[in-house]
Amino acid sequence: MEAEKRNVYDSRSTLEKGSPGSKTRAFLWFFIPSLLGVLLFLLPIPYGGKITIGVGVMAETVQAYLEPFLPAFMTIVLIISAIVPVWVKAFKPKNLAGNPFLSQLFSIHPFWIVTRIVGAVFAVMTLYSFGPAIITSDVTGGTMLYALVPVLAAWFLFAGLFMPLLMEFGLMDLIGTLLRNVMRPVFKLPGRSSIDALASWMGAGTVGVLITTKQYEEGYYTKREASIIATNFSINSIAFSLVVISFIGLEKYFVPFYLTVAISGLAAALICPRIPPLSKKADTYYEGTGKRISEDTPEGTSNFQWGMQKALKKASATGGVKQVLVQGVKTVMDIYFSLIPLVMALGTIALIIAEFTPFFSYLSMPIVPVLQWMQIPEAAEAAPAMLVGFADMFLPAVIGAGIESELTRFVIAAISLTQLIYMSEIGILLIKSKIPISVLELAIIFLQRTIITLPIIVVVAHFIF
Repeated sequence: MEAEKRNVYDSRSTLEKGSPGSKTRAFLWFFIPSLLGVLLFLLPIPYGGKITIGVGVMAETVQAYLEPFLPAFMTIVLIISAIVPVWVKAFKPKNLAGNPFLSQLFSIHPFWIVTRIVGAVFAVMTLYSFGPAIITSDVTGGTMLYALVPVLAAWFLFAGLFMPLLMEFGLMDLIGTLLRNVMRPVFKLPGRSSIDALASWMGAGTVGVLITTKQYEEGYYTKREASIIATNFSINSIAFSLVVISFIGLEKYFVPFYLTVAISGLAAALICPRIPPLSKKADTYYEGTGKRISEDTPEGTSNFQWGMQKALKKASATGGVKQVLVQGVKTVMDIYFSLIPLVMALGTIALIIAEFTPFFSYLSMPIVPVLQWMQIPEAAEAAPAMLVGFADMFLPAVIGAGIESELTRFVIAAISLTQLIYMSEIGILLIKSKIPISVLELAIIFLQRTIITLPIIVVVAHFIF
C-alpha cells in the first residue's frame, strides 16, 4: 500500500508539472478521446429500425455501399493471406525479421498456413461457384463469404481503428476502479471488464472478444479473467437479438424474450467462472507483457479520485494520434490477414458438418427425453437446435423457424443467444488469440451454459405461453 501511495503522489506531481504533462492537457487528452469512444462503442443509436452503436452505423453504411464488391475484395485478401506465408517459408526473407509486426503476421506455423490456404480455396470456389456443392452452397460457403465475412470486414475495420479510444486514453482505468467493488466479488473480474460487456451488448460479441484479447495481451487481465470475460461477457447485441426473434416469428415477445436472455445469461456468468474449466485457469498474466493493472485504492483517496489519477496518467503516457492510428491499422491488418481466413475455413467446415451430416442429430438424441420431461412440444425436432449452435449461432433459429409451437421456438431462440460459444466466429477468435483456451474447453463451456440457462428459459416460456 505504501508503494501505491507513492504512485499517487508521483502521478499527482507528474500531472501538476508544466506542459506536456500538465493536468489540463492530460484531462483533455483523456476526456475528448474517451468521450468519442463512448459515443462510438457504448451509446445506443436507433438506426434502420433497430438499436445499434456508432461503429455499427459506420460498418453497416460501408457494407451497404460496398456489398457487391466485398466478397470479391475479401477473397483477394484471403488469397494474399495464404500466398505470402508460403513465400516467406520458401525464401525466408531477411528483412522480414526486422519488422516484428509483419513477421508475426506472415511468418506463421504450418498449421495456420494450411488453414489460410483452405480458407482462400473455399472463398474462390464459392465466389466462382465451382466445386462440391457442400462447400459452395448458400448454407455453407455462401453463408460465410456473402453473409458473415462482409459483416466482419466492415465491423472490424471500424472497431479496430477506433478501439484505442476506449483502451488507450484512461477510460478503462477510471471505469475499472469505480466498478471494482461490484465486478470483483460478484464475477471475480476487474471492473474494466464491464466495458467489454457493454461494447458487446450494444455492438457485437466479436467486438467484446477483440477488446478482451487486446486487454489480456497488454497485461490487464489474467489468463483466468480473460477466459471468463470472453466466454461469459461477450454477449450478443440487442440488434442481433432482434434479428433472431424476428426470424423465428416471435418479435411481439421481444421484451420478455430479451429479459429472459439477460436473466439466464447472468446466472451463467455467476456459475461458470466458479466451476472447471474456467475455475482451473491460472491467475497469471500474459508472459509477453506481465501485470500492468492495479485497481486497489490507497487509503485516504476515493475510488473516483484514484481512478481519475490513473486515467490522466494513462492519457499523458499515450504516444499521440499517429501512434494510436498506427496501432489501429495494425489491428485491422491482423484481423483481415489472420482471423478472417480462419473464419472462412473453419466456419465453412463447421457449417458443412451441421448442414450435410447427421452429426448434431445423433449427438442430440439424449436431449429428447429431457425436453419431453420439460414438456417442450416437438422435442425431437427441437433437440438438434440445442447443440447445433456450437457450429454457428444462427443455425438454431434456422432449425426452429419451421417448428409450429411458439413455446418451443421461444426456447430455441433464447438458448441460441445464451450459449455464446460458436465456432464460426467467436470460437475462431479465441483459438486465434493468445488466451489459453482450447476447442474442448469451449465445447465444455458451451454445454455448461446450455445446462444452466435452459431450465430458466423453459420456466419463463411456460409462464408466457
